Amino acid sequence: MTEDDRTRAMRSPGDGRPLPPRPADGLRSGGAPAHQMPQSPAAAPTHKMPVPEVAAPAAAPPPPPSSPPSSSKGRVYGRERSGSSPVKPLRSSAERREKEPRGPRGPRKLPSGRTILKILAGLLVVLLVAGIGLFFWVDSRLGGIDGDVLADYEGRPADTAGTNWLLVGSDSRKGLSAAQRRKLATGSSQGQRTDSMMLLHIPDGSDKPTLVSLPRDSAVTIPGQGRNKLNAAYAIGGPKLLIRTVETTTGLRIHNYMEIGFAGFVDIVDAVGGVEINVRADVNDPKAGLNLKKGTQVLTGSQALGYVRTRKGGALPDFERTKRQRQFLSAVVKKAASPGVLINPFTSIPLAMSATEAVAVDGDTGAFDMLSLGLSMGDSPVTTVVPFGGNEIAGGGQAVKWDREKALMLFNALKEDKPVPKAVLDAG
Repeated sequence: MTEDDRTRAMRSPGDGRPLPPRPADGLRSGGAPAHQMPQSPAAAPTHKMPVPEVAAPAAAPPPPPSSPPSSSKGRVYGRERSGSSPVKPLRSSAERREKEPRGPRGPRKLPSGRTILKILAGLLVVLLVAGIGLFFWVDSRLGGIDGDVLADYEGRPADTAGTNWLLVGSDSRKGLSAAQRRKLATGSSQGQRTDSMMLLHIPDGSDKPTLVSLPRDSAVTIPGQGRNKLNAAYAIGGPKLLIRTVETTTGLRIHNYMEIGFAGFVDIVDAVGGVEINVRADVNDPKAGLNLKKGTQVLTGSQALGYVRTRKGGALPDFERTKRQRQFLSAVVKKAASPGVLINPFTSIPLAMSATEAVAVDGDTGAFDMLSLGLSMGDSPVTTVVPFGGNEIAGGGQAVKWDREKALMLFNALKEDKPVPKAVLDAG
């Protein structure tokens, strides 16, 4: 090894000084070693920096060799690639989504008609099953009146066309706490009396149903008790004696009986979300806990109870009261039977629970009968009151005397399943 080679070998690669050129060194390609092993002793460099010699003028040096023609192939990470363009850095998936153009989306594929029919059929089956289940659940909860209140007796009127309901609102405070009694202004009377009574006739034909108010202070003959007010029949003998009294007085056979107390009344109204009523005049009755302004408005359960109980207003307060009772009963049953209430489980289920707990019916009345009642009341029935013609003393007090001739015209029309003559209908 020559002195120049030894100098090269002894130098540190990082001392910052350039390596002296070697005569044999030429252009080297990338990847070639930084120095070559000496070919012969004559070519070995010395430890001194070479001094350039003044050369004699010579021919122009040959042009540097041109770059070799670019190959169609290069190397990327040790692998050959095609093309001569520079390698671009890799992009993230988010950058690719932002920069890559998106073509227009094609139209969404809609479900086929067969699929839609299957979905609708499935929904109908679910609704049908739920409706049938709710129907039988309601039917199993109906009842509440002990004994056969519609039992036959000697001299009972014969059966006639159509269906007759006796609907009774009692002043029972059962189920109300002391605080609720104070809030609803029901008082604390013991016992149970009829607060309102109505006769509903559902015809077999296409005529409208007829709803007739029976004033509770009507003077009637109670079987085995003599002359008295109609509501005394209930106080003396309960539903059974009341039904018999109404049958013998009107000549109509009662097929179904239903009664409801104060607490049930409030629960049903609240279950349907209140009832819209056209209040015909301002009403302010502290005894009934009521203060209403004239006009159409939605009444809550407590307001509705006061509305049908108050005796304020009108020249004949008791008859005005019967009008409000008919008006309200028609409105509440019509709303309860509306599709918006029946189809919606958030209203139909609470209504069914409230109704089955609130009402009491005879043993033969079932869910089908209740459905018929609701549909009939939703058909905007003809409403009236028994025609009256003065007063008489009965049961130790003043009672309402019926106009016998007009009353017979009314009840005979119902017995024959015909529309009631306009001459006997209540004009109000």
